[in-house]
Formats: sequence, structure tokens, C-alpha cells
Amino acid sequence: MVLCLRNDTIFKQAFSLLRCRTSRENPICSAGGFLLNTSRHYKTKPTHGIGRYKHLIIAQEPKKKRGKVEIRPINLGTDHEYGVINIHLTAYDMALAESYAQYVHNLCNDLSIKVEESYALPTKTMEVLRLQDQGNKMFLDSVLTTHERVVQISGLSATFAEIFLEIIGNNLPEGVKLSVKEHTEEDFKGRFKARPELEELLAKLN
Repeated sequence: MVLCLRNDTIFKQAFSLLRCRTSRENPICSAGGFLLNTSRHYKTKPTHGIGRYKHLIIAQEPKKKRGKVEIRPINLGTDHEYGVINIHLTAYDMALAESYAQYVHNLCNDLSIKVEESYALPTKTMEVLRLQDQGNKMFLDSVLTTHERVVQISGLSATFAEIFLEIIGNNLPEGVKLSVKEHTEEDFKGRFKARPELEELLAKLN
């Protein structure tokens, strides 16, 4: 019996020494009946760009700075068709002016009339003053806001122009003023708000 216990003790010591030796060469630990390798082989290898993502993002083109708006050459037309024509729609109700401008734009598309552009002019405000019944003083009665939309077309034939103007005139809603005229340089400048302070500074520099 003593011999068996002694042999068992020697066997356990030998097994523990063998396990320590193998763990130094290839460190393996046991957890829950599974062998887990604790050696870190990746420390000596390159990462090959792991974690880098900038090359996956599509490069965006730099935004171009807005330069000064230049006046495009005005088409004066020929003997058989008009050049650039502006259809001005003016109303006190912004929704009404916008709705009818959209109608004119869609009508031009249906009739194969080229629409150069459709834009809004700066809103104008007018104060209505009223004279008192007794006295000479004026007081503010109301403020009228005028909204204007422009549909710019080109290439309208002289034979079809009368029919087109009759169509938009007959469908003109109440409260909307219609005017048609040729496009000029003053019309282009009228699209932008006046900046008197800037004009004064430029005049002093010049």
C-alpha cells in the first residue's frame, strides 16, 4: 500500500514538471475542459491597414466659389420668332402668383415652348396713408405687399404668339396682373436687391 502511494506521488510530480516544461515552449492553459492558446503570434506581424477607413470614403470635389453673375447675351430673335420674352405675373397674394406662374410654366412645356427660367423678383411693400377727417395729419391705413413672378421663354413663333397670349389671358385669375415684354439688361439687374452702402464704398474706391 505504501509503495502504491509513493508511485502515485512520483507520477504526479513528473506530470507537473512535464506540464510546466511544455507550457514554456507553447503556453496553453486549460479552462472548462478546453485548451486555450495564450501565445500572441500577431505581435510580430504587420497590421496591413487594420482599422483604417479613410480610403473607403469617396473623395468629394471641392466646392467652387461663386463668382460674379455675368449677363448672358440676349437673343433678339428673328423675323419669324421672338427672342427672350418675360411674362410678369404680379399679385398681392403670394400663393396666387406662385400657382399661376406654375400653370404658365406647365402650359409652355405642354406646347413645346422653351422655358429659359422661372424666378421671383424681390417683394415690394407699399404703405397706404390716409388723411384724417379733421386736420392735416396723415396716418398709416394699411400695408400692401406685392409679389411678382417671372416666366422667361424663348423661341416663340410669331404665328403662335397671339394664340398663346390669348390662352394665358383667358385663364388669368382675379387679382393677378399680367404683362409681357422683351427681356432687357435692366430686367436682369432688377432681379437683385440694391445695396446702396456697397455702391457708395465702390464709388469711393474708384
